Parts: sequence; structure tokens; C-alpha cells
Amino acid sequence: MPATRRLFFAIDVPENIQQQLVDWRALHFAADTGRPVTAANLHMTLAFLGEVSAQKQQALSALAERIQQPGFTLTLDDAGHWPRSRVVWLGPKSTPRGLLQLASMLRSQAARSGCAQIPQPFHPHITLYRQTCHSVRLPPPGFRWQWQVNEFVLYESLFERGRTRYRPLARWPLGQSS
Repeated sequence: MPATRRLFFAIDVPENIQQQLVDWRALHFAADTGRPVTAANLHMTLAFLGEVSAQKQQALSALAERIQQPGFTLTLDDAGHWPRSRVVWLGPKSTPRGLLQLASMLRSQAARSGCAQIPQPFHPHITLYRQTCHSVRLPPPGFRWQWQVNEFVLYESLFERGRTRYRPLARWPLGQSS
């Protein structure tokens, strides 16, 4: 059986915003809310690929290379709690069309390539906490982070020494915003 890697396409959160999110989270959530996602692991998944062989990874990378799309502005101004999956998240109230298009292209390519995906609608979010309690008090509205998205990334998910970390394998630029 060929070796596989656990992969996903995502958008990076800029480092300065990662730290702002971690600081904001510490101020607005109880210490026992759940397991906080480390700053370096904050990202927005576009398409989860699952266990992928080297051959499939090359094919998906070649398809990603051909994506021609302008960049877009991403705003995080909404928060929520999914009790069933035990996750607290941040996301956009209004999803940019460019984000929807990019996720749709990557998810379609993954499905056509036979990569395992959960057939759920795309809900753009950044996970702040995992393994949350069943009731979480969300912060009041009024928070907002914004940045220009100019690339997307292929990540490998690694589990080492009891911790998950994400390693970037490849990056692809988006075009100039219109």
C-alpha cells in the first residue's frame, strides 16, 4: 500500500492577526471553554482531502496551479458554536464571492480526484476551540479582523507527541483584486 498524507487546502491567517485572535480569545472566553487551537494552526479550510497518495497529491497540485482567480478581502466579524462538533469558530457574516469560488473549485477537483470529503456545504470559518462544553457564551458583536487574501496553501496535518500541527507543502498565488 502506498504511503499517504492527510492533506487539506486552506487560507492562512496572517501572523499578526493570529496573535490578535489569541489575545482576543483569552479576554472573551472562559478558561474552561475547550481546547484552544494554537496560533500557528489557525487557518480557514477550503477543501479537506483526507489521506492522499503522492500521485494524487501531484495531480491535485497541478490542478491547483491552474486556478486563475483574483484575490479578495476576508473579514472575520461573526462567531458561533457548533455543539455537535464541539467547536467555537470565527467567520465572515458576508462571504466574499472569491472565497466561495476558490473553495468550490478546490472541492470539485478533490471530489473528481476521488479524495474523501464530507459532503457538507462550505461554511467558511476559523476554529478557535475544539472539544468545547455544550454551552458556550459567545462574545458580544463588534469584533472585526480583515486582510487581503492573495494565496492559498496545501497543508499536511501531522500528529506528533500528542499534538497536531500543520505543515505547508505548497502555496499558490491569487491574482490582483479587481
